[in-house]
Amino acid sequence: MDVHKMLEQVKAGQLDIAEAEAKLKDLPYEDLGYAKLDHHRKLRSGFGETIFCQGKPDPYLKEIFLKFYERDGEVLGTRASQAQYELIRSLVPAAVYDPISRIVKVEKPDKELVGCVAVCTGGTADIPVAEEAAQTAEYFGTKVDRIYDVGVAGIHRLLSQRERICKANCIIAVAGMEGALGTVIAGLADAPVIAVPTSVGYGASFHGLSALLTMINSCANGISVVNIDNGYGAGYIATQINRMAVKK
Repeated sequence: MDVHKMLEQVKAGQLDIAEAEAKLKDLPYEDLGYAKLDHHRKLRSGFGETIFCQGKPDPYLKEIFLKFYERDGEVLGTRASQAQYELIRSLVPAAVYDPISRIVKVEKPDKELVGCVAVCTGGTADIPVAEEAAQTAEYFGTKVDRIYDVGVAGIHRLLSQRERICKANCIIAVAGMEGALGTVIAGLADAPVIAVPTSVGYGASFHGLSALLTMINSCANGISVVNIDNGYGAGYIATQINRMAVKK
């Protein structure tokens, strides 16, 4: 719900006070008993609440998704399975699903995408996490440039894309194994770098712990790190940075 738009409608006489009051009654949240839906979040932070689908019981997920859709006209769900998507689509036919990123969403048409965030991966196996980051950023209104499979094992691939990378307001570097991609990019570009370790690699990578430690211990400046496989978090932070750059 866009509170500013609603107040403008009241001011213009397009919405009566009683109807506006009814819409505002669920602020700051709507209590479903098993969940408290934070409809006020977009007004506070500029980003609406999203749904982490993994582990949610089917009846809860269906009602939560439907409530957000009916109120806001768009919803973003992460870590959704194909089965969860089928459940959601039975209630919200407009929902679409990407099995690579595991994102299920409904978006408003003709959404304007602004600025630029570059999403880079070390390898093709890192793309699922990168797509979670990229699609999250796009959902929140950011233009994304995808630059995939440019890992340091063939650094010429990365260097050939330097011009594209350096045009971005923020760069997301997604890599598993030793996780060196973020450090190298941070040494090449003047924009903030968000490093995302992935659980890609053989046994000694410890399901992404090796990449996480490499990124945290980076000698490059201007680099921050999110949790293992947390593409959503990277896309969110990158959008915050991108919005600040666009405002300037």
